[in-house]
Amino acid sequence: MSDIIKLLPDSLANQIAAGEVIQRPASVVKELLENSVDAKATHIQLIIKDSGRTLIQTVDDGKGMTETDARMSLERHATSKISSTEDLFRIKTMGFRGEALASIAAVAQMEMKTRSQDRKVGSHLAVEGSKVKFQEVCAHESGTTTSVKNLFFNVPVRRKFLKSDGVEMRHIIDEFQRVALVNPNVEFKLYHNDQQLFFLPISNIRQRIIGILGKSYTEKLVPVEEGTDLVKISGFIGKPDAARKTRGEQFLFVNGRYFKSPYFHSAIQKAFEGLIPHGHHPSYFIYFDVLTDSIDVNIHPTKTEIKFEDERSIYAILRASVKRAIGQYHVSPSLDFERETSFDIAPARKDAQIPRPGVTVDPSFNPFDKEEKRQQQTNWERGTSFGHTQSAKGWENLYEGLNSSLSEQHAPDPRLELIGEEDNTIVRQIGLKYILVQSQEGIFMIHHYRAHVRILFEEFENSILSEQKASQQILFPATLDLSAQDVSVLQSMLEPLNNMGFEIESFGNNSFIVRAIPAACTDINIEETIGGFIDDLRNDKPTDQNELMHNVIRSMAQQSAIKSGKELKAQEMLSLFRSLMRCKNPQHDLNGRPTFVLLNGGMLDKIFD
Repeated sequence: MSDIIKLLPDSLANQIAAGEVIQRPASVVKELLENSVDAKATHIQLIIKDSGRTLIQTVDDGKGMTETDARMSLERHATSKISSTEDLFRIKTMGFRGEALASIAAVAQMEMKTRSQDRKVGSHLAVEGSKVKFQEVCAHESGTTTSVKNLFFNVPVRRKFLKSDGVEMRHIIDEFQRVALVNPNVEFKLYHNDQQLFFLPISNIRQRIIGILGKSYTEKLVPVEEGTDLVKISGFIGKPDAARKTRGEQFLFVNGRYFKSPYFHSAIQKAFEGLIPHGHHPSYFIYFDVLTDSIDVNIHPTKTEIKFEDERSIYAILRASVKRAIGQYHVSPSLDFERETSFDIAPARKDAQIPRPGVTVDPSFNPFDKEEKRQQQTNWERGTSFGHTQSAKGWENLYEGLNSSLSEQHAPDPRLELIGEEDNTIVRQIGLKYILVQSQEGIFMIHHYRAHVRILFEEFENSILSEQKASQQILFPATLDLSAQDVSVLQSMLEPLNNMGFEIESFGNNSFIVRAIPAACTDINIEETIGGFIDDLRNDKPTDQNELMHNVIRSMAQQSAIKSGKELKAQEMLSLFRSLMRCKNPQHDLNGRPTFVLLNGGMLDKIFD
């Protein structure tokens, strides 16, 4: 039998190894940025074209490399960062394996221009598929410029599996943020298709967080500080009321390196127990400082999984420090302790006379006059509005467009008609969550939030399909300051949102201005509602434009609907009931759950038999 085991060609071996390290454009961004940080750069530019498919370029003012080092940096397992086994357990740099540039060069067309600080001229290399095309002398400032073009040009299967430009760009921003958050002493700039997305000057940690995530985080951050012999913990957590449905703003760092840890995440989550709604997640930016020989970084190709020597103790310290920070700042930030607290209450005088309160008596009042009482109640109900006083018609304005557009096509079942405005019509609210309405068929028990979601969903859907949006201008337009991640999500939603009645436009510097909202949404918190849209779409990424439109409408209805705990007036409850019965599918909400239960004679007989 002949021998069949052979050594793989270097080019093929490099592609296999690159598959572990370079999975998408964001992987290249991570490796290049970490190289610049290790080179002690103080100014780093990241330039992206077409979400990294066409170009990924870093420009830094670090140490640079000599001509020989530049060539050696492309060899696998060639590095200046470790030289012995002991160094592997005392890692202080971001990289140490000597794989990054070799892996990138194996699956892309790469150029590098570099000059060390003690040389007058630099070196220019071009590599394609692990093969060096040329190396020549060039003029270059101190530092390194690395350009990666046509990623996966020689691995078409890998290139085919890349996601959309929006998704890939969000992954790039993720990696950029992770490096920038742990290096506030470095200035970072990020450009995408010649548009500047980030300019982060040298600052402290707090300013860096706000620079990345937006000015809205200025009042949301609570400092965390704890020092022990085992670990030093510092950083910030978000206030409980800033918790979101997604885990986007959650960062853990150890000795200047980003890492993932479900174990430590659970410690922080437990510290917030009872303070945030179920299904929401706190934001945090936690920095651990430990002895280098107490952790093992060399576990995963991306170096995002790290083993701690005594993680149980660190878990307990982390949970306690976060809980203490929440306790200290949960209430007190609203008070200004730098000023003396005083209350404008005049001192009492012993001889002061207490004025007798005046009482007005209506001599014509008759407690047995039901007609007068009913007329007063009717007038009062007509003057109410749902959470605001902008409209004398109150709740019914909320459904005016829906009633006119759907009444012809979806007439209510005659059996569901109300008895009318007679005295014996029963309309009650139970537990600020359910509504009881009497009809000729029995008593409806309605879940008012689910019902309102169904109503709004069909109204928004109808307005988009008919291209007849109804908007109301905001007296004082609202400005939204978002993170770059949220900006990319919102931009994908702008068309469907504007079709539903919003008027949202870019305001520059990751800001948007909201000039109008749908007429049906007069009682919403704009910032919370838009933030809810973004969270929902982050969790459920659409695959096409139709699915995106559906998801936006769905999120819009869920965010705008009346939440449980809202007290409703009788006329509001009747209007909600009538609007629900005009829906195409009044029986179920968007998740297939019942919106109402009908208690008729037959059902009551079964209950009491």
